Amino acid sequence: MTVQQQHLPHPLSSGTDYQALAARFRPIFARIAAGALEREQSRSLPFEQVKWLKEAGFGAVRVPVQYGGAGASLPQLFELLIELAAADSNLPQALRGHFAFVEDRLNAQADAPQDTWFKRFVEGDLVGNAWTEVGSVKIGEVGTRVSRLGEHWVVNGTKYYSTGSIFADWIDLYAQRDDTGADVIAAVRVQQPGITQSDDWDGFGQRTTGSGTSVFENAVVEPENLLDFATRFKYQTAFYQLVLLAVQTGAGRAAVNDISEEVRTRTRIFSTGNASHVSQDVQVQQVVGKASAQVYAAHATTLRAATALQVAYESRFIHDEVAEREANIAAELESAQAQVVIADLVLRATSELFNALSASATSTGKAFDRHWRNARTAASHNPLIYKERIIGDWEINGTEPPYVWQIGAGTK
Repeated sequence: MTVQQQHLPHPLSSGTDYQALAARFRPIFARIAAGALEREQSRSLPFEQVKWLKEAGFGAVRVPVQYGGAGASLPQLFELLIELAAADSNLPQALRGHFAFVEDRLNAQADAPQDTWFKRFVEGDLVGNAWTEVGSVKIGEVGTRVSRLGEHWVVNGTKYYSTGSIFADWIDLYAQRDDTGADVIAAVRVQQPGITQSDDWDGFGQRTTGSGTSVFENAVVEPENLLDFATRFKYQTAFYQLVLLAVQTGAGRAAVNDISEEVRTRTRIFSTGNASHVSQDVQVQQVVGKASAQVYAAHATTLRAATALQVAYESRFIHDEVAEREANIAAELESAQAQVVIADLVLRATSELFNALSASATSTGKAFDRHWRNARTAASHNPLIYKERIIGDWEINGTEPPYVWQIGAGTK
């Protein structure tokens, strides 16, 4: 325990016995992995698999023990997400919005009790995401509005990339208030009239994350669930990014596992090879060994960056603005540095692993290419070329990284 942790108010989520925690979920991860290929080939959304995780309390692992959660630290959460991603990389991304909202409520505990939300998480409630809008909405603006209709606050608007919302009980929705123009988060109950969800995501990877369109037509939101966006947890961009790094790392691990199994059982050899069995061919072993090392480095880098996020989380409660600012700068920079290297490591690993086998490895029945497609799709979020510039600007000029960024139509 660090000196800082010793002086933190109780209770926080600063860690638990990881092996005992993971043991609760590994049988579920194994069941998820068993059906991953079939879901990919049929493009079947993992409703049942999300239900397994929900009923097992997976969504509450970050909730403090005193409120019925597991009290996991952020490195432990991301370790779990890597294990889950190795089973099916779609699922951690589908739960990305949920864990971000949990993290926000954990930070909000510094200002006000969050018993109601903690109870919901422990009971299994999941939260989806609905922030992004497409079309002509200009950068820095949002078309979705929260307004009064009679005695209620209601939401109207259309969101795309509503990742995980189709599986969720609540939606973490970004909007503006009609009366003040203020940016808000509206936590909207899914089970009500006025919400329509579509599975219309057509990306070539991460195909079963449920990242489609959500339409809100006078969807009711309770006043207590209108949250000022300015109070959102400061390391949110770094947090969202680390989920994607866990996705990529898990996809890389799955690729190593699948190719290793294929090599072990392969009986056909080339006359130009080095052994009477492919599994004993030193060049094939080298290919797999290199990929394994690349995924190991991605794994270690993700957990190192997650440690920086844990420090940022705990700094929220020590009432030291300088220390909190420094912790959030470190979290943002480390997540960006990790993003740059992990994308390169995993994309090379999931591509070069095909060198261990012949053209038969490209069979659509095996779908080994899904690991590269999934990693490529996750790596394409939050363009890393801009992160490289941000890192360089910090190193050269000491420019503080942005904590929130937006996307929208530019000016002509």
